[in-house]
Amino acid sequence: LCREEAAELSSLKSQLQDLEVPLFAVVKENLGKELDCFKKFFSGKVYVDQQRNFYGPQERWMFLSMLLRIGVWRNLWRSYRRGFRGNVRGEGLVLGGVFVIGPGDQGILLEHREKEFGDKVNMLAVLRTARKMQ
Repeated sequence: LCREEAAELSSLKSQLQDLEVPLFAVVKENLGKELDCFKKFFSGKVYVDQQRNFYGPQERWMFLSMLLRIGVWRNLWRSYRRGFRGNVRGEGLVLGGVFVIGPGDQGILLEHREKEFGDKVNMLAVLRTARKMQ
């Protein structure tokens, strides 16, 4: 599901470049050729955070309860229909998020933390927030 969101965020790259807002991804691991595969979907710079410092003092996990959530199944089906295929390599239970971070002391201007797998950020909110940066 992260590949689908990476592709959608990458579709904003030219608009973000016009606003001089760079696009970055932080991933938690690099197994085999997984990072190279992810980079096919993401057009910004990608960093690997093996110590998971960026994931916060408390990582947010979704355990086997994910199999019982209809929203997760809907998100998986949507992603599959759009042609995004995942795999079961690596640790896949940590929830991710999207942040728009302003320059200097502005800090986090938009924060979207997944509540369940495939819970995507609103792309219009990302653009609106980027436009409001000083």
